[in-house]
Amino acid sequence: TGLWDAKSYSDFSGVQDAMTQWWYGHNAVGFFLTAGFLAIMYYFIPKRANRPVWSYKLSIVHFWAVIFIYIWAGPHHLHFTALPQWTQTLGMAFSIMLWMPSWGGMINGLMTLQGAWDKLRSDPVLRMLVVSVAFYGMATFEGPLMSIRYVNALSHYTEWTIGHVHSGALGWNGFVTFGALYCMVPWLWKKKELYSLRLVEWHFWLASIGILFYIASMWVAGIMEGLMWRAYTDLGFLEYAFIETVSAKHISYIVRALGGTLFLLGTLIMAFNLIQTVRGRGLAEPLEGDVPLTNKPVISEPQPELVGAE
Repeated sequence: TGLWDAKSYSDFSGVQDAMTQWWYGHNAVGFFLTAGFLAIMYYFIPKRANRPVWSYKLSIVHFWAVIFIYIWAGPHHLHFTALPQWTQTLGMAFSIMLWMPSWGGMINGLMTLQGAWDKLRSDPVLRMLVVSVAFYGMATFEGPLMSIRYVNALSHYTEWTIGHVHSGALGWNGFVTFGALYCMVPWLWKKKELYSLRLVEWHFWLASIGILFYIASMWVAGIMEGLMWRAYTDLGFLEYAFIETVSAKHISYIVRALGGTLFLLGTLIMAFNLIQTVRGRGLAEPLEGDVPLTNKPVISEPQPELVGAE
């Protein structure tokens, strides 16, 4: 067999394999898509707003609480399986505990704008960063909610989960990444401003509307799907065949496709804007000398030692 024909074999089987997969799978969400992007938030929002982090102490508590609690949340993906009941309950309990540090981080990010809220009217890049924090708060509320066993009985295996995942991936990870790119490109190529702030406005609204279409359609489809699966006739038979649940989601899939198209269109507008910025077109005039300290990280230089000083 060739290299591309190689197969992957787990060291575990059955429920042990499922638990191992979700232990690492959920931690990928926690330590890459959460902790890594929180670092982006904690750097770029204060830098763009020109305000200090609201509470450094809260940011430390936020980080270590997320690191400790997140590693135990994986079993909430395995409710109503052969996984032992106590393990399912452990995952649910730690997922609910995640509400506190997650919302502490969201509050910290939003309160960093204290005294600078007026900038949201004129700075679409800062607005995009702040909306990403709002999506972070929404996703980290919805996740623990869906981990509760009786809510999970309705939501699991449905499109509701897809809506939840994309509110985090597109709204939180996507928007904070877009905001960081809009900040970094003028700094790195030493430009006074982006090529066009109006294009950033277009990107913001297209992506925002696209995300809302996407996740709202999946919420509706998921709840409808879960209720249809749970419906029984008077004789105790399933009321709907599986294909009927798929057919009922047709309109939701169309709305999701529209939302995804709008989001993609906004991303293409961003790519054009950044390329034109690098080329120095429009407002992206080259700076004379280095980037101003208000627009780039402040790096303290080591002070020379005084020879002969006691």
